Order: sequence, then structure tokens, then C-alpha cells
Amino acid sequence: MKRERLAHAQRREQTRERLLEAARKTFVKKGLAATSVKDITEAAGYTRGAFYSNFNGKPELLLELLRRDHDSAQVNLRAIVEEGGTPAEMKARAIAYYSRYFRDRDCFLLWVEAKLLAYRDTAYQERINAFRHEKLDQISAYIRTVSERDGRPLPLQADALALGLVSLSDGVQFSRMCDPQTASDKVMQTVLAGFFCT
Repeated sequence: MKRERLAHAQRREQTRERLLEAARKTFVKKGLAATSVKDITEAAGYTRGAFYSNFNGKPELLLELLRRDHDSAQVNLRAIVEEGGTPAEMKARAIAYYSRYFRDRDCFLLWVEAKLLAYRDTAYQERINAFRHEKLDQISAYIRTVSERDGRPLPLQADALALGLVSLSDGVQFSRMCDPQTASDKVMQTVLAGFFCT
């Protein structure tokens, strides 16, 4: 009996993971509004019943994708701080991380979709803002840590600098999407280095 439950739980988790991956790819390719539940289930090889036994709808599924991306980013930033080192080494790791972050992630489009949805839906907005505030708090803490180790006062409050970094990151990512030649890897690293050296 226990073995059957475990097998059922594993199958359910596998179904959920396939639906999430199919949705991520389809949302990136077509957008949230243009993607149907049928598109997701066909790409994953499941039925609508499997979809609705795991998710209430596309917004909930999108939120789960964002939570995973958010958690991964939090772990990566925490690792930069915990690895320690000199302020210059920490800044270099942060620049390398954010440069890879721009280049390697397709989740940016999912965040854009979620922000548009949140703009029109206050309940969804609260959930998206919870991620945003957590991210800003963690980046603020990182900035304070580097400043303390550097022994220099910050030019602005850490919260303002964190907001600036997030806004800069979003803006550079938009530029990269629209004009990849202008927002090359080298240009992005230069922009980030300028920000981190202030």
C-alpha cells in the first residue's frame, strides 16, 4: 500500500513538472494570453483533467514558475554573500552573476507577463509584489554587506540602490530582447560594473 502511494505521488509530481515545463516554453513562445490550456496539455502529453487536477488555471501555473525562478535567484545571490571575500571579489561575482542572468534566462518574459497581469488584477498584484519585496530586501542586504566590508558609506540608501539595480536589470533585459547587438554581453558587463562601482 505504501509503495503504491509513493508511486502515485511520484507520478503526480512528474505530471506537474511536465505541465510546468510545457507551460514555460509555450508562455515564452506565445505569451500568456495566446497560450491555451490545450496548448500546454498537448505539449506535455496530458489531458485537461491532468492540468486542472494540478492547477486552478494559467495564472496559478505562471505564479509557480515565477516562484521557482525567484527562489533560484535568491539562492544564487545568497551564495555570493556567503562566499565572502573582499568587496571587489563580491562585486566581481555579482557582475558575473547578473551578466549570466541576462544572457541565460528566458523567465524574464514570464515576469513581464505576470507584471501585466498584476497591473489589471489586484489580488495577483499582491502575490507578485511579495516576490518583488523579497528580492529588493535581499539585494539591499547584499549592498549593505558590501558597503560595510568596504568601509565606505553608500552614495544612496541601500533600498534606493536595490531598486536602481532591479530597474537597471529590467531595462537592460528589455534592450537586449529588442536590440541584441546594442546590448551585447560586453556592454552589459560595463553597465553593471559602473553600477556596482558607485
